[in-house]
Amino acid sequence: MKRNASAHWEGGLKDGKGTVSTQSGVLDKQQYSFGTRFENGKGTNPEELIGAAHAGCYSMALSMILGEKDLTADSIDTKADVTLEEVDGGFAVTAVHLTLTASIPGADEKTFREAAEAAKKGCPISKLLNADITLDAMLKA
Repeated sequence: MKRNASAHWEGGLKDGKGTVSTQSGVLDKQQYSFGTRFENGKGTNPEELIGAAHAGCYSMALSMILGEKDLTADSIDTKADVTLEEVDGGFAVTAVHLTLTASIPGADEKTFREAAEAAKKGCPISKLLNADITLDAMLKA
């Protein structure tokens, strides 16, 4: 399975602007810029999108693991706080903190904690930074 998203950028880093779109059309030319990434401008940014992807992936992984234990959640609410910091003269995502609140009838604390940890380790987005990153690059004249 492959999914795709795209970005378009015009201008310099601080004065430029861009848009992001997804294959599904859920995001269609959504604005992002220096201001939305490093200040409080209106629009999105890569770290926010990674946080949304991680929270969604984690919630689905937890649901799967609970199902393997014959448990079904009434609700799973996950927030992902993504930290972007200056490191060695550049910027890097240094941490993601997941905050989970779930209602799971029949689950005891031990089962819940084990499932929550397994989902953290097993979610594909949790494994993202260990991914093989490939690149096709083309310079237009």
